Amino acid sequence: MKSAIFPLTALVLILGACNASPSLWGVYLTPTPAPGEILSTEIIQPSVTPTRTQEPATPTITLTPQPTNTPVVALTEDYPAIENTTFPVFDIPPVLYYSQSGDTLPAVAARFGVNPSEITSSKSLPKTDLIDSGILLVIPDKLTEYGPNTQIMPDSEIVFSVAAADFDIYSFVEQAGGDLSNYREYLSSTGWTTGAQAIDRISKENSINPRLLLAILDFEGNWVTGSPNDFLHKQYPMGFESEFEKGIFRQTVIAVNQLYIGYYGWRAGTLTEITFPDGETIRIAPDLNAGSVALQYLFANHYNKTDWQRILDPNVGFPAMYTEQYGDPWQRAQSVGPVFPPGLSQLQMVLPFEPNREWAYTGGPHGAWEHDGPLAAIDFAPSTDKAGCTESEKWLVAAAPGLVIRSSKGVVVLDLDGDGHEETGWNIMYLHVDTKDRVRLDTWVEVDTRIGHASCEGGVSTGTHLHIARKYNGEWVLADGPLPFILSGYTIYNGDEPYLGTMVKGDVTIVANPVGRASSVIFRESDE
Repeated sequence: MKSAIFPLTALVLILGACNASPSLWGVYLTPTPAPGEILSTEIIQPSVTPTRTQEPATPTITLTPQPTNTPVVALTEDYPAIENTTFPVFDIPPVLYYSQSGDTLPAVAARFGVNPSEITSSKSLPKTDLIDSGILLVIPDKLTEYGPNTQIMPDSEIVFSVAAADFDIYSFVEQAGGDLSNYREYLSSTGWTTGAQAIDRISKENSINPRLLLAILDFEGNWVTGSPNDFLHKQYPMGFESEFEKGIFRQTVIAVNQLYIGYYGWRAGTLTEITFPDGETIRIAPDLNAGSVALQYLFANHYNKTDWQRILDPNVGFPAMYTEQYGDPWQRAQSVGPVFPPGLSQLQMVLPFEPNREWAYTGGPHGAWEHDGPLAAIDFAPSTDKAGCTESEKWLVAAAPGLVIRSSKGVVVLDLDGDGHEETGWNIMYLHVDTKDRVRLDTWVEVDTRIGHASCEGGVSTGTHLHIARKYNGEWVLADGPLPFILSGYTIYNGDEPYLGTMVKGDVTIVANPVGRASSVIFRESDE
């Protein structure tokens, strides 16, 4: 493949990218207080303490299919079906595993410690695409020891899916009556921010289930239904001791990053073991789902193995508390269905800028929102002769038809199924969109409808650019994954590290680079 070389119409300086800082959020500032105003964080004592209501617990539902005696043959893209195939002979009985939503052959192989070619099935298995859920896979049993394999949380309870679309954060926090209902802290991005507002914004921006964030905050620090039990959890509500990470907001962001690592690392097959604070490691049970691994990874960060096992116990630990407070998550999961339905593919999308205008590919796959988030986002910047956060006259456009369901604070979200819910179907997030000329909320857009200009608004940025990412049913979709990000025929590929990578279309390769190099410049053709 060769690199695309285009004449530069302007001297391209540092074009800008999302800063590789711990968060796209603002940082704490010390404002000038009004008379009597309290700085930093505070809890305002209410005159009346509201009572808490909760949903009734429901019986646990087992969703794992039972093995059958279906004969198996090897059927993959690399190994086509052959008549009269001889079934494999195993010295040790193989593992019978039913594929789960989001599984791919490489990821399943990595979890079980085998080569993809060793996995057999009576169904044709795609080499890199998603495997439909419920497919029986026969896998050599090579792992001798691993951690608990009880599934404790469905995927749809980790991401901000339709399972949480009707959850009212503000009412729940108020009725719960704990210190969170009277808490506020000062953030440079939003000023004085209540506890409920912080959870609301963090859950939406990161697409993490707000029920889960509240449950973790209550389990760790008793903030939602009561008061912190000790000084540590007053300062560090989630229990993460760091001098610069105090307060509900910062602590919740840490928890989100750890949930991200567990959930999306398991999805991609890059995370197969967890490490406890004392250095002990344990192999993750290969048949777990991403939601369960997300919680295992989170709690392993500051609990030893014995306490960790107790916390994960579905009868007495965190899962039991979660069900008691919020109802049975498995029942909700069954009602909403899998995050990724069978046969899913990306809708057709074009590059998010107008044809015949010079842009540059400044950031390969990197975190969708937080620093440790899934590699779901990429960056583009308009060519310019000025560095930094400068005003751009070049237009961003809709990459696909959809309904504008968010347009504020530098963010525009297009809902491609038009149902008005960000928790369902395909969504495209545009970040760093200038307030000037930004498309209005509830506008229906077609391909190439102008939606605004690139800027530095909406988060930490080193210069004017667009940060764009996809979601499906509330889950960030990896740019280089089983549902690859394809724009105007260009397919996105990861680099050796976040922000690096390429866009490839036929024999043309565009290389991600934060400065103006010919190999990063891209023009969208008028017929794309």
